[in-house]
Amino acid sequence: MTGFLTLFYKEMLRFSKVFFQTVAAPVVTALLYLLVFASTFKGHAQILPGIPYVAFLVPGLMMMSMIQNAFANSSSSLIQSKITGNLIFVLLSPLSAVEFCLAFVGAAVVRALIVAVGVYAAAIAFIVVPIRHPVFLVLFGVLGSGALAALGLVAGIWAERFDQLAGFQNFVVMPLSFLSGVFYSLRALPPFWREVSRINPLLYMIDGFRYGFFGTADVPPAVSLTIVAGFFALVSGLALLLVSRGYRLRN
Repeated sequence: MTGFLTLFYKEMLRFSKVFFQTVAAPVVTALLYLLVFASTFKGHAQILPGIPYVAFLVPGLMMMSMIQNAFANSSSSLIQSKITGNLIFVLLSPLSAVEFCLAFVGAAVVRALIVAVGVYAAAIAFIVVPIRHPVFLVLFGVLGSGALAALGLVAGIWAERFDQLAGFQNFVVMPLSFLSGVFYSLRALPPFWREVSRINPLLYMIDGFRYGFFGTADVPPAVSLTIVAGFFALVSGLALLLVSRGYRLRN
C-alpha cells in the first residue's frame, strides 16, 4: 500500500496547499447562493411541508459543492500532471491501475467532504437543519462525490488541453448539477420535465442526500441509492479501464 498512500498523500497536499482556493472559495460561493435565494424567496416558497425554503436549499447546495469540487480536484490534478510532464514519474512507478484511481478519487472525495462540512457549518449559523438519517447522508455523500471524482478522472484522461477540460465541466457537469433539484423539488415540475429530470443521475444524489436531513424525498431512497451506486460503479470501471490501458497517458 506504500505506493497508493504516497500518491494519495501527494494529492491531499496538492489541494491543501491552496486551501482558500479549493475549500474556502466553494464554501463562500454556496453561502452566497443561500443568502441570495433566502432573501428573495423568504416567506414566498415552501417546497416541502413544514420545511422552510432556506433549510431546503442547504442539502442541495452541499451536494452541488461536493459534486463540482470532486470533479474539479481529480480532473485538474491529472490534466496539470499531463501538461507539465510530471505524470511520467507516476506512470514509471510500480503502481497498479487500481491504486492510481483510488488515490485520485480518494483525495477528491476528502476535499468534497471537507467542503460539505464547511457549507453546513456556515449554513447553520442562519438556520437549523436537522439530520434524521446520518447513514444515508454518509452513503450518498461518499458515493456521489466518488462518482464525480471518477468522472473527473475520465475527463482528465480524455482532455489534452485546459480548454477541453473546461468545456467538459461547463457543458456537462455544471448543467447537470444545476438541473438536479438543488433549488426545486421534482414534484414541482410539469410531468414531461419530471420524466426528463429522471435521466439525470445527479438528481438521485441530491434527493437521497436531502433525505438524510429531512427524512422525505421525491424518489424512494433505496432506489436513489441503487442508481447512485450503479453510476459510481460504471464511471469507476471506465476510469480503471482507461488507466490500465494507458489511454492518452503514455504517449
